[in-house]
Amino acid sequence: MLIRILFALALLAPGVAVAQGSVATGPTLTAIRARGAVSFGISTGDPAWSQPDSRGVWQGMDADVCRAVAAAVLGSAEKLVWQHLTGQNRFPALGSGQVDLLTRTTTWTYMRDAQLGLNFTAPNFYDGQGFLVRADSGITAAKQLDGATICFVSASTHELNLADWSRTQGIRFTPVIFADKDEARRAFESNRCDSYTDDASQLAAVRAATPNPASILLLPDRISKEPYAPSVRQGDDQWFDIVRYVIYALVEAEELGITRANAEQMLATSPSPAVQRLLGRTGDLGPAIGLDRAWLLNAIKAVGNYGEIYDRHLGKDSPVQLPRGLNDLWTRGGLMIAPPIR
Repeated sequence: MLIRILFALALLAPGVAVAQGSVATGPTLTAIRARGAVSFGISTGDPAWSQPDSRGVWQGMDADVCRAVAAAVLGSAEKLVWQHLTGQNRFPALGSGQVDLLTRTTTWTYMRDAQLGLNFTAPNFYDGQGFLVRADSGITAAKQLDGATICFVSASTHELNLADWSRTQGIRFTPVIFADKDEARRAFESNRCDSYTDDASQLAAVRAATPNPASILLLPDRISKEPYAPSVRQGDDQWFDIVRYVIYALVEAEELGITRANAEQMLATSPSPAVQRLLGRTGDLGPAIGLDRAWLLNAIKAVGNYGEIYDRHLGKDSPVQLPRGLNDLWTRGGLMIAPPIR
């Protein structure tokens, strides 16, 4: 027992290096290294989150989280396998080992956390359920949807949210339920329903992708809170920590001013101890978790910091033009904050 205590204290002592490989490799990281790729569960096609571009390359917030994790773990953002999942099969796919990480606009809820054999890692987006209507419908507020036909996707949080909201507001509606988002979107666009409900960021992306965005209105109402977080299987703390701190590192990088373009320069010239630790020049962040010292540098070089990812897919550099709001840094009034990475 005394030897164990002395060893633990030695690891905490300043200047003591932890050699890579001294940390036992968990089952998920072992399988990934043997496979040579990380398997990710994403949507079947969701604008701004995970959808192929004109070249067939998957783009979006979720897709970039996957690339960051692959770069951190295997040194390359290309060493990954996409698994396109629906709302119904996403959790079984994670539980069965078909995917190593589920990042599919999935809301962190108590019952999912408690009953599905998974762990949510870190929130990477804060959203709320909203409604799309046609601009010529005359509807400007959700309360006007009394008696409306509303499309939504099954096996999501939206059905229960809608039921709770309608009961509270005394509103009646006719549900039209679909297996995936493409079906629900097409039904709304073909006038099979009066409104399409989903999380507001996804609705904003759908609206921006239509030929005539001005013909569709995103109502200002939000009837729920929807914190998104990538999830992993329970029982592998090492993999849980790896994914969680990749996400936190992207947030920390934005706070420290580290970008995709300047990461190498910051590594070489920044006098900031926090920058030097995050990028791996000092400290043992990588070896402490079974990876090399460049793991977070590789993640940032692959996709940029959190703000760059947001702006590219949802913000000022995207067709969606969605303000940061709650998803801004804590220093600017948002909720995005990382614990001290040291």
